[in-house]
Amino acid sequence: MQIMHEKSGGQLDEIETFAAVAEHGGFAAAARVLGKDPSVLSRRIDALERRLGVRLLARTTRKVALTEVGAAYLRKVRIILAELTVADLEAAEGAARPRGLLRVTMPRTFARFWVVPWLPAFLREYPEIEIELQLGDRFFDLVAEGFDLAIRFGGLADSSLTVRQLASFETVLCASPAYLAEAGTPHTPGDLQNHRCLGLTVPNFWPDWRLRRGEERATVHVPSQFRTDDGGSMMLAALEGGGIMLSAEWSCGRHLAEGRLVRVLPDWRMDHEGKAQIVLPPGRLVPAKTRVFIERVVAEFSPSAPWAR
Repeated sequence: MQIMHEKSGGQLDEIETFAAVAEHGGFAAAARVLGKDPSVLSRRIDALERRLGVRLLARTTRKVALTEVGAAYLRKVRIILAELTVADLEAAEGAARPRGLLRVTMPRTFARFWVVPWLPAFLREYPEIEIELQLGDRFFDLVAEGFDLAIRFGGLADSSLTVRQLASFETVLCASPAYLAEAGTPHTPGDLQNHRCLGLTVPNFWPDWRLRRGEERATVHVPSQFRTDDGGSMMLAALEGGGIMLSAEWSCGRHLAEGRLVRVLPDWRMDHEGKAQIVLPPGRLVPAKTRVFIERVVAEFSPSAPWAR
């Protein structure tokens, strides 16, 4: 990350130099990026380490590596430098038109159903934005891995992140009409033990299904010939008559509306209300490219989505 300032010294120059050396793997590469002599960068790092009283970089004749303290310090200063970059851009561009690379991560099934269909129109509206979409259920470190935002489901371990609630949803039982015509329709949670059930091998979904109906609760240890950690694969199996599944409303809602799936035990649902959240790296400043993307996400999902509450 490079921020061009006219200052000739001081703490900001030291911090920028440290981040450049750490991110580019050495003084020579950082000097080329910053347009400075490597000896100048070395003096800045020496001054920074003396001021802090700690060693941030472990230097050998062949490479430069972060110490444990240096790695922690880098995570913090990246946030500061990112906010300074945004502040510079917004001050320079006034209204800060939406532009630049937007890196976003979210679950694969959610992206296919609810984001990718409107992305082409969005990019035509904002031709200076580029979007890199990283799909999967893994919770990326937004700061360390350089993401601008994430859409996530479930709890967050990192309390420093900025979170905006997008919607809440239920998780319901459903199956294809073909499967129910073949195997029959269960009438109680206990009947599920006599059916083929599709297992999603993530916490709260497997191996026990914890269900509720009003104040009533039931836990069923369901049999399964097919288990997966991918919600899209489970959905395809259900659509092809593979069995009964627990599915979030945002995932199965369209198939239910089209009749490709039908609710099973419609009075019962998973004993846990899900939350869809927009997650941002720490900091108060939100770049224009991120802001307009969030506005579009909110417009698509709240309150028009049938599962949004």
